[in-house]
Amino acid sequence: MNAKQLVGEKAVDYIKDGMVVGLGTGSTVYWTIQKLGQLVKEGLSIKGIPTSVRTEELAKELGIPLTDFASVDRIDVTIDGADEIDSELNLIKGGGGALLREKIVAAASAQLIIVADESKLVKQLGQFPLPVEVIPFGWENTMKKIAEFGCQPRLRLVDDKPDITDNGNYILDCKFDKITKPEQLNKELNTIPGVVENGLFPNIANMFLIGKKDGKVNVITNMR
Repeated sequence: MNAKQLVGEKAVDYIKDGMVVGLGTGSTVYWTIQKLGQLVKEGLSIKGIPTSVRTEELAKELGIPLTDFASVDRIDVTIDGADEIDSELNLIKGGGGALLREKIVAAASAQLIIVADESKLVKQLGQFPLPVEVIPFGWENTMKKIAEFGCQPRLRLVDDKPDITDNGNYILDCKFDKITKPEQLNKELNTIPGVVENGLFPNIANMFLIGKKDGKVNVITNMR
């Protein structure tokens, strides 16, 4: 069993009967959702709120009951992944393109648990390009404004065409040398007209499950 599967499956230990569960997106959370599908078949009673169309389709395929924000006021626990985790427990997310819905779900959650393998741990954010979701209208101008923050933005393409998010927007992958003040940058990027949301999740997660190559899982609690 690889580290992603190990830690993804471990996360279900924090899900209890009757919970509303935020279902994240990505290759590690995939294993969480697979395990949840198995437990639902065995009698676990939960309702999920998916963070992407891809996750929604997987959950339906596995028989996990789904709900939405019209029916619930808050989420008990969300399990999601990360592209980078720094030493202050700030995150970069959005490599899979679901950052907007991931942030909405995270903000509505009583507890956010991040699952990742140890390769995602960094001293300082910035090695992974920061995804920024922007509306298609005027995206070129929005990109110029983002570049003023000292990064090199690049439009995310699929088959030489703009990658379209589940919300009908574009993603700019922004390469910084380093991100020293993620909370400040998060706020400032979101003030640019045309920016919908960015992939910085500063000090928002409550717990981290980190899968290691030796088969162990490190549990890190964020006393925020």
